[in-house]
Amino acid sequence: MGLFSKKKTEDKNPAGEKNAPEIIVMGEKSQASATAGSAQAAEASATAGPAQATEVSATAGPAQASEASETTSSDKTSEASETTSSAQAAESTENAEAGKGAAEVNGEKKDDEDVPYIKCDSLVRIFKSEGIEVMALQGLDLEIQRGELTAIIGKSGSGKSTLLNLLGALDKPSAGYVAYDGVNIAELSEKQLAKFRSDHIGFVWQKNTDNLLNYLTVAENVEMPLLFTGLTKKEKRERALKMLDAVGLAHKEKAFPTMLSGGEQQRVAIATALVNEPELLLMDEPTGAVDRKTSIMLQDLFREINRKLGVTIIIVTHDISLADRVDRVVMISDGKISSERILKDEYRRKIEAGETMLKEGLAPGAAVEEANAGLGAGTGVSSSENDSHEEFSILDKAGRVRLSAEMREAVGIDSNRVKIDIVDGKIVISKE
Repeated sequence: MGLFSKKKTEDKNPAGEKNAPEIIVMGEKSQASATAGSAQAAEASATAGPAQATEVSATAGPAQASEASETTSSDKTSEASETTSSAQAAESTENAEAGKGAAEVNGEKKDDEDVPYIKCDSLVRIFKSEGIEVMALQGLDLEIQRGELTAIIGKSGSGKSTLLNLLGALDKPSAGYVAYDGVNIAELSEKQLAKFRSDHIGFVWQKNTDNLLNYLTVAENVEMPLLFTGLTKKEKRERALKMLDAVGLAHKEKAFPTMLSGGEQQRVAIATALVNEPELLLMDEPTGAVDRKTSIMLQDLFREINRKLGVTIIIVTHDISLADRVDRVVMISDGKISSERILKDEYRRKIEAGETMLKEGLAPGAAVEEANAGLGAGTGVSSSENDSHEEFSILDKAGRVRLSAEMREAVGIDSNRVKIDIVDGKIVISKE
């Protein structure tokens, strides 16, 4: 991201690491330079000394010849030593700089691969009201890679909306930090945060009144984020119509929000969030106010946007049906990440095959039949979580793992003490 590129390079290449190769190489070359200089000086002295002495002695007396021989020999020795030492030092410097450059390039490349797009580290958010403190987030850790389609799912009061506000730079944590490309956004000024949100993040809220202005037409609503971009009126309208076409509502450009259905209003909100070409799309309960059929349609739209535009999408919701259509499901409970579910490749292929059949209009009955075999939410049939996703428990920094109520109930764990054994390289947890 342009806002952070310079700072990221400076932060990710510590001075100690950059200088280390130079010190080592210079140390080796300096020693070699001193040795080579002495050897060259001795050779120059041995060669130049007698020749000069003989030439001078032919025209001058013995004393002058001796003096000239000593002077010339000394000058030649000094000159040869200086020349050789300078050449060796230059070569040493070039080698050191080359090694340093390679180390920096390799180091920067490695850092870029290691640093996640979004990192939440030990996030704590405490709200105070009338002397009462409520801890919405309790040391939450989360990483999101660029281009991911992720749903954060949790019950009411689990902390998911608080997390969304922190991710969107709308709030600041009580402790911990949120970093984008390795940069802690809490260190930015309010002006920088406003520019960051405008340039890099699009928001879609649950209530349509929070997304759209009823006294503006659909096209005018979509143009709103472009007011301060410097684009001409014609360019703004062209980009707005392009985004409306992408969500299938180009024919509604002159309508007002109150003339649209709930699903159409949400699609307009998505077009508005995407018109400024953000890298990240944050959605708060985007399917919470629509019916099941519209919800399925919106879920398919999320996948299409993620796939075609490469936008990172994070959806915060309590709707578990969304899990069928996203690549990664993060379960949040009591202000912490409790577990994760990753979409299986086989199920992803089924989703894509079903989408292709429905788009091309080929054998709709076959598409529904395929869905009944486990395609999932795309046609209104929910799959079992075991079929679509692989579930993982989360190990926190202290090495603690949380067992869900379902897991404890399945094996009959009803106390706060369990037995832990290592069997064939596996950790086995059982009731005492």
